Amino acid sequence: MTNPQPPTDMENRFHATTTDYQNGHDRGAENTPPAHYEAHIASELYAQALTTQIQDKRAAIARLDAQIITVGAARHAVVQQREPHARRVEWLLKQLARIEADRQATLTEQTALHTRRRAAVTDYSLVAGLLFLVAGLSFLAGDLIISHEIVAYALNIRNEVEAWAFAGGLAMVSVLLKPAYDRLIEQPYQANRQTHRSRYERFKVALVLFAVLTMSVLGWFRYEAYRTDQRKAAINKTIRQLQQTAPIADDSGIDTALTPAVLSQIEAQLQQSAVLSQALVSSPWALASFVLSGLLFALAGAVCLGLGLPVLTTFWFRWVQADGNLARLRRRLHRLDKQTAPTEADLIEPQTQQAILDHELSLLPHPAALQKQQQQLIIELSNLLIEQRLAETDSRIHAFTDGYARGAATRPAPPTPAFAPEPKTPVRPDENRFLSPSDAPEKPATLNTAELMALFGKNGATRFARPGVK
Repeated sequence: MTNPQPPTDMENRFHATTTDYQNGHDRGAENTPPAHYEAHIASELYAQALTTQIQDKRAAIARLDAQIITVGAARHAVVQQREPHARRVEWLLKQLARIEADRQATLTEQTALHTRRRAAVTDYSLVAGLLFLVAGLSFLAGDLIISHEIVAYALNIRNEVEAWAFAGGLAMVSVLLKPAYDRLIEQPYQANRQTHRSRYERFKVALVLFAVLTMSVLGWFRYEAYRTDQRKAAINKTIRQLQQTAPIADDSGIDTALTPAVLSQIEAQLQQSAVLSQALVSSPWALASFVLSGLLFALAGAVCLGLGLPVLTTFWFRWVQADGNLARLRRRLHRLDKQTAPTEADLIEPQTQQAILDHELSLLPHPAALQKQQQQLIIELSNLLIEQRLAETDSRIHAFTDGYARGAATRPAPPTPAFAPEPKTPVRPDENRFLSPSDAPEKPATLNTAELMALFGKNGATRFARPGVK
C-alpha cells in the first residue's frame, strides 16, 4: 500500500478555483453582493503570500546566522595564519626603513661634504702656503731674538727664563694681529672681492710702502754701522801699529812698558772709537731701525701667517678631513647595501603569504556587512508580520461581512432589495485611529493593482484584483 502523495500546486489551485466558483455560484443564486467575498479572497491570498515571504525571510535570517558563525570562524582562522607573517613583514619593513634612513642620511652627509670640498679652494698652491708659513715663523723668530737681545737687556731683565718669556710674549704680537688681519682684510676680500678690492689694495700698498721705508732705514743704518765698523777697524789697526813701533827699554828683547807718548796716542784712539760707537747707538737711524723693524716683523708675521695658515688649512681639509670622511661614508654605504639585499630576500616569502591570506580575507564577506544585512531582514520581517496581521484582520472582517450579507439575503421577511448597498469596510485597528468618525475612509482598505503586481506578479495581480480597483 503506497503512501498518499501531497497535493501539488496545480491541484491546490484547481481546488481553490472550484471552491471559489461554487461560492460565487451560491452568492449569485442568493443575490448577495460579491464585493465582500472578493475582498475576503484578496486579503486571504495576500496573507498567504505574506506568510510565504515571512518564511523566506526567517530562512534567510537563519542562513545569515549560520553564515556569520561560519564566516567568523573562517576569518579568525585566516587571521591567525596571517598574524605571524604580518609581524614578520612589519619587522622586516622596519629594518628596511631604518637601513634606508641611514642610507639617506649618509648620502646627505656625503653630498654636503662633496659640496664643502669643492667650495674649499684657495688662490695659492700648497708650496706658496708653506713659504708663507716659513716666512711668518721667520718673522716671529726675528722678533723673538730682537726682543730677547735688546728689549730684555734694556729693561734689565737678568733672569734667562724671564727674558725669553718676555721676548716670546712680544713676538706673539704677530699671532695677536693675525685674527685682526683675517677679519678686517683677508676674509672680506675673499667673500666679496668687488666690494672690498679697494680696501685690500690700499692695505697692500701701505704695507709695501712701510716695508720699503723700513728696509731703507735699515739699509741706511747698516751703512752707518758698516762705516763705523770700518773706522773702528782703522783705529784698532793704528793702535796695533803704535804698539808694534814702541821702543825697547833693554837689550834682552823683552818689551817694556810703553812710553807716555805712545800711551796717550793709544788712549786718544780708544776714545775716538768709543765716540764712534756712542754716535752709532745714539743715531736716530738706529732708533728708527729698531722701532720700524719691530713693527715690520709683527705686521709681516701676521700677514704671512694670515696667508699661509688658511692655505694649509684648506689643503688639510681637502686631503685629510674631507677625503677621510668620504672614504668612511663610502664604506658605510657599502655596508648598508650588504645589509639591504638579505633583508629584501627575507621579506619576499612572508609578504607573499600575507598577500595570499589578505586575498582570502577579501573573498570572505565581512561580519559587519552580514550583520547589517541581517538587521535589514529583521526589519523587513517585522514589517511583513505587521502586514500579515493586517491582511488576516481584513480577511476575517470581509468574511464576517460576507456572512452577514448572506444571512441578510436569505432572511424570509422582510424582503430585501435585489442589491443591497455595499457596506463600508471597517477601519483597521491600527489605521486612522487618530481620525474622527467623520474622517474615516469610506472604501475598504484593500490593495490596488500595482501593489498586487509587486507581490504576486502580473498574472497574480490580475487574478486577485478587486472589481473596480485600478
